[in-house]
Amino acid sequence: MSTHRLLSLLTVVAAFVLAPHAASAQDERPTVRIGSKAFTESVVLGEILSRLAEDAGAGAIHRTLGGTPVVWHALLAGEIDCYVDYTGTIKEEILKGESITTIEQMRAELAERGIRMSQPIGFNNTYALGISRKLAEQHPDLKTVSDLRRYPDLRYGFGNEFMDRSDGWPALSAAYGLPRANASGLDHDLAYRGLEAGSIDVMDVYTTDAEIEYYGIRLLKDDQRFFPEYDAVILYREDLEERAPEVVPSLLRLAGTIDEAQMSQMNARAKLDQVPEPIVAADFVLEQFGIESNIELETRTQRLLRYTLEHLRLVGISVTAAILLAVPLGIVAAKVSWLGQFVLSAVGILQTIPSLALFVILIPLLGVGPLPAIAALFLYSLLPIVRNTYTGLHDISPPLLESAEALGLPSGAKLRLIELPLASRSILAGVKTAAVINIGTATLGGLINAGGYGEPIFSGIRLDRNDLLLEGAVPAALMALAAQGVFELSERWLVPKGLRTSAGQAE
Repeated sequence: MSTHRLLSLLTVVAAFVLAPHAASAQDERPTVRIGSKAFTESVVLGEILSRLAEDAGAGAIHRTLGGTPVVWHALLAGEIDCYVDYTGTIKEEILKGESITTIEQMRAELAERGIRMSQPIGFNNTYALGISRKLAEQHPDLKTVSDLRRYPDLRYGFGNEFMDRSDGWPALSAAYGLPRANASGLDHDLAYRGLEAGSIDVMDVYTTDAEIEYYGIRLLKDDQRFFPEYDAVILYREDLEERAPEVVPSLLRLAGTIDEAQMSQMNARAKLDQVPEPIVAADFVLEQFGIESNIELETRTQRLLRYTLEHLRLVGISVTAAILLAVPLGIVAAKVSWLGQFVLSAVGILQTIPSLALFVILIPLLGVGPLPAIAALFLYSLLPIVRNTYTGLHDISPPLLESAEALGLPSGAKLRLIELPLASRSILAGVKTAAVINIGTATLGGLINAGGYGEPIFSGIRLDRNDLLLEGAVPAALMALAAQGVFELSERWLVPKGLRTSAGQAE
């Protein structure tokens, strides 16, 4: 009877989480999918591209993704149609190994991949190394990158991407003879807090960052001219010209319209003055192109409702799918001894893969958005359910199994009527563990536009706003507690009464 209840519950859950969201009315306009990296300037530029696409009569969907590899692969896969990147990044990171020396060569290499590049937007946002106001006052002679060699004990804190890029720390430290052991990686936006707090002494900055002036950071002169030019350009798919021919000329109007001062000012409005990026972008296109935009911002209540539904969808689909596979795998592992260790080892190995890495690995196969997040969460859910199913069946008292044999029950009936009910408490504990873990892990989906509570968490990190951080972190914690309570209550319905009573007495 409890097995039937479990199957009924799974059917209801699957029907809920797999139901698609109500789609909004679609028109005949082409839809342009615009990407941006997970830092403020890129988001502002993505919003500007969205306004220009809408002015050309297209619908625009703006997706904030992770770092360069994520956005570039999304462009190649057709998950997005365009985004803003930088010539130095294209040369040193995207097309590294291609011996690019001119812009014409860069365009040709991109064209072979079906990608077009605009003329420069107008500003050069290069890398630089910066030190805090306090350190600059202590060492007035520290003015160039080469000067760092005189201070071997300084602590370096660089953005995670900068730590691995071919135009980043490995090559920079080699060129200047700086001690590589003193550097550690962290989120770029958090590095500013670390520099201000004194936990690091040197960090990498983008020269249009608003925080440079805000924190009084001294930029060290790149006296060996290590960093190339990082002119902002639009990268867009070749097929966009055919699918939405009016949109491309509208996007290309942006060329030559933004200088360093303007970009820094827009970054400051978004990050320091806490003006929403869509408003910053709308003000720019109105002033520059005379385009009026109708920006409708969500209220906090609307955002929380959307985040909650998206998070429930990520967790619900992944856990439900995992139950449907993991319970049979656990049964097989318990019944077929030579397969047991293989199954447990396989799902255990999946659990050891870093979650963020798995999210990114799945992008070429599943694109960006909810699908790779759901797939990763599904894989992470397998181990606790498989292990608890195996343990629950494996630990059934031999006399009980002998009694079932004496009744002459077929193996299928014995499993359904006796073994699974006896193991139901253990199985449910595994499902509860998978669900609670997934609620926390699902927040990483904010880096690949999967939605859910990760979206405000990463926005809060990017914008240095604790209120946005809490907007995602607190509801995620409350959802985990609620899930724990729901499973405790469901145990009274799913676990046979006799097992509940004996378990309670044992405890």
